[in-house]
Amino acid sequence: MKTVGDLGIWIPRFFQEHLAQQRGVSAATIEAYRNTFRFLLKFLTRKGRRVPHSLPLAVLTAESVLRFLEHLERERGNQIRTRNARLAAIRSFVRYLTDWLGPDLPALTRQILGIPFKRHVRPMLGYLGPAEIDAILDATGSDWTGRRDHLLFLLLYNTGARVSEIISLRVRDLVSSDHKQVQILGKGRKRRTIPLWRKTRTEVREWIRANSLGPDDPLVPNRWRDALTRSGVAKQMKKTVDRASAQCSSLKGKTVSPHTFRHSIAMHMLESGVALEVIALWLGHESPTTTHGYVEASLSMKKQALDRLKAPRSKGKRFVPSDALLSFLENL
Repeated sequence: MKTVGDLGIWIPRFFQEHLAQQRGVSAATIEAYRNTFRFLLKFLTRKGRRVPHSLPLAVLTAESVLRFLEHLERERGNQIRTRNARLAAIRSFVRYLTDWLGPDLPALTRQILGIPFKRHVRPMLGYLGPAEIDAILDATGSDWTGRRDHLLFLLLYNTGARVSEIISLRVRDLVSSDHKQVQILGKGRKRRTIPLWRKTRTEVREWIRANSLGPDDPLVPNRWRDALTRSGVAKQMKKTVDRASAQCSSLKGKTVSPHTFRHSIAMHMLESGVALEVIALWLGHESPTTTHGYVEASLSMKKQALDRLKAPRSKGKRFVPSDALLSFLENL
């Protein structure tokens, strides 16, 4: 018989042995899973009767997890995609427990594996036009923070990288002495090399020289030369977009995030005739099918496709309601 033990025993082993050593998952995955269990433990102990490290494994049941997921949506305001990501982390933990404990795992805990992911409507991809990109870049300012943000936003657009990929860049990730390419470490620890525009290369060289950055320094650091955080990037982008809205009216009321720049470069490449397979490689997509969403979002491409077709010649017939239908409508 294996000792079931407390969550205080199993959660550290799950992270240190299973995720880090055995599976070798990325730092981003570790962070996402960590946040899930932080929120879960706070939820399970919010009545103050126990402390997290002494919680027995038996408190982790399908019922408690369902209540936690409902809490995420209703009280924390999480979207369904976030809810499903949290559930995926918890299910991964339960599968790990199943492998170790087998039949000794409480049945109510095992039932967590049966909780389904919630279906949701996929929103249309939001993206910026070239004039909106220019307006945001022009609104960054000329001080140290403004120049840093200009380079940051330019890199986001040029590379189409995820914000986590950009803030993790080090100077050494610039390929060749003239910085014509940058090497990005993406999801699944896959590396891809992206060429840089001449404008981006010039700005990168001037930035490195002006700040005396070494090979191991973050390429776009904060004032303490540490790597920027995702929330820090989002905060700076919001400030810049608010300023840009005064000059570019189409930005008013539009939600712009770092990921919007990724969607924008992909859409502009697509509308310029770049093949989907190339865009998928550029963005680091696991499969080209992920890139198909940009086709669905492009109204101009749909209009071009429609213009190649001829509308039917036949005229539509005017609808003449029957007496029974008129009677029905009049009696409503």
